[in-house]
Amino acid sequence: MNTASFKALAFALTAALATLAPACDTTPPTEPSTAPNAAHAPAPEAAQPAAEPDGPMQGQELAVLTTPPNVPPPITRKHPTHVIVKLEVQEHVGRMADGVEYTYWTFGGSVPGRFIRVREGDEVEFHLSNRPDSKMPHNIDLHAVTGPGGGASSSFTAPGHTSQFSFKVLNPGLYVYHCATAPVGMHIANGMYGLVLVEPKDGLPKVDREYYVMQGDFYTRGKYGESGLQPFDMEKAIREQPDYVVFNGAVGSLTGDGALTARTGETVRLFVGNGGPNLVSSFHVIGEIFDVVRDEAGRSLNHDVQTTLIPSGGATVVEFKVEVPGTFILVDHAIFRAFNKGALGMLKVTGPEDKVVYSGQQDDRVYLGEGSAVQTMPSAPDVVQPPATRTKAERIALGEVVYGRVCAACHQPNGEGIPSAFPPLAKSDFLRDNRELALRVVTHGLSGPIIVNGAKYDSVMPKLDLSDEDTANALTYVMNSWGNDFGEATPAEVAAARSAPAPSVNMGH
Repeated sequence: MNTASFKALAFALTAALATLAPACDTTPPTEPSTAPNAAHAPAPEAAQPAAEPDGPMQGQELAVLTTPPNVPPPITRKHPTHVIVKLEVQEHVGRMADGVEYTYWTFGGSVPGRFIRVREGDEVEFHLSNRPDSKMPHNIDLHAVTGPGGGASSSFTAPGHTSQFSFKVLNPGLYVYHCATAPVGMHIANGMYGLVLVEPKDGLPKVDREYYVMQGDFYTRGKYGESGLQPFDMEKAIREQPDYVVFNGAVGSLTGDGALTARTGETVRLFVGNGGPNLVSSFHVIGEIFDVVRDEAGRSLNHDVQTTLIPSGGATVVEFKVEVPGTFILVDHAIFRAFNKGALGMLKVTGPEDKVVYSGQQDDRVYLGEGSAVQTMPSAPDVVQPPATRTKAERIALGEVVYGRVCAACHQPNGEGIPSAFPPLAKSDFLRDNRELALRVVTHGLSGPIIVNGAKYDSVMPKLDLSDEDTANALTYVMNSWGNDFGEATPAEVAAARSAPAPSVNMGH
């Protein structure tokens, strides 16, 4: 079958699917800008006047598209215009997690795809290009479009081609777009989704910061954290059992240098979408309450909300003022997704403290109540027998993956720990001077006081039920990171520590 016949057949199939059912309500990420993105504002929400009638269409402009978590600047014009949107489909290999790669299909080279911002009443001329090196045809279904397939039936685009169609945006709101080429679920699961904001004629209230966050669930042949290039697993997707649930396409995309930023006293607006393809998101920011939630990204407003639901293929807009400094954690509050599958981000707020709003810790004392004994963190047994020997460099690389999966939540990705709770591993004198004891702490757990870098920590270290191989790799990574240079741990040493007596409490250093 020649290319023309293939394209005609595929177009016919897409059009047929669109008539059988309603339209489906079916470059790697860049670092965020730290500059505020202030939206223009008319009167406050509670007393906004009715929008003035639009005049005739005036002029044209090329849409500014941004990679997540950035958002295009607010629209300040008071009239509709002809907006040209140019979006390119790219298929490329990118980072899913440390040591894990995935072949993403994307709108614009990022997951989620480029953020599109237009105004109610605009006429949009949409150009969808599919790179010549793509292996698949693609199209786009924009939930903001009133028309068959949301544009899918008019945008089927083979590799090396560009398709064009036009539409008028009739309804304000925040809308998902995604690929709708069969198999639709696979295209979405590979990262083909994004958001388009249709600003109301009278604009949005002014805020200091705007960010773009989108959740997605990914299905890989290997389990969470399994290294290498992981292929898509259709059976897991059909069973709705994702290995990864992440914000903005990858584990840790909104942490560390990628964290969102703000200053105390500022108001933050998050445009939050859920590409799915399967899971509903319970979106929550730990330590904040949403002052305003635009329910399902429409006109209805809710206030003082702790957690808001975002359906697959849906979106919401949340706004809140940050009163105190600190790191606020973005999560899907189906909480194992956050701490075990990757749905976790950070908003780092700087500025003066307000001790009335939040005092910080005022007291710290030992409490030996129920559950004070050392607990065991279970782990699946190794399926593949590891090689008899590994180099130190190999152990460090593999250990980084284990550390990120098991240890980073407490001891932090940078090894600095949490004051008064979890001791630092970075430049740790305890690790340096107590090697054999440290091995026993990891293999047996520890309950009781410990002195690290001159500070006392009195918490519970759970027994990590890891294999000797994974334990040795994780320890080797820790012993050679963040200023540490403490040699290498081996599975034989771990096995010896496991058979030795459990460490005792009151181990001062």
